[in-house]
Amino acid sequence: MEVGTTKCGKGMKLEVVADARGLPLGVALAAANTGETDLLVPALRDVPLHLPPGTPVIADRGHDSAPLRDEVEDEGLVPVIPHRRNRTRASRNDGRRLRRYRRRWTIERTNAWLHCYRALAVRWTHHLFMYEGLVYLALIHRALQRF
Repeated sequence: MEVGTTKCGKGMKLEVVADARGLPLGVALAAANTGETDLLVPALRDVPLHLPPGTPVIADRGHDSAPLRDEVEDEGLVPVIPHRRNRTRASRNDGRRLRRYRRRWTIERTNAWLHCYRALAVRWTHHLFMYEGLVYLALIHRALQRF
């Protein structure tokens, strides 16, 4: 399970949860001034499937936070998040789990696919519910193209 954040349009942040093949499963939208750590858990809760315990959640350094790691572990998932370079606390990472971080390119590819939809990249809509509808249409279109 990969998680990625992308900036979309005028002042929006989009957190996407995808499986190992890049199929989008869940999404969370917020204003651009919201931190990435605040979007991860709502995006994971938006996934309609039951995630088995021990499922790795691969995220980038922007999600490095001790309370966020605790929240993800409380959900029964395994966070695979590299530490930021300026981290002062002791490391909580296992080197064997960080090998999965190499697969991060799948979520980056999914975010690039979403930017192919111009209405998402340049947010023309003034209402959040219209933009959210366009996001879900793009995710459905992308999922149908995978099959």
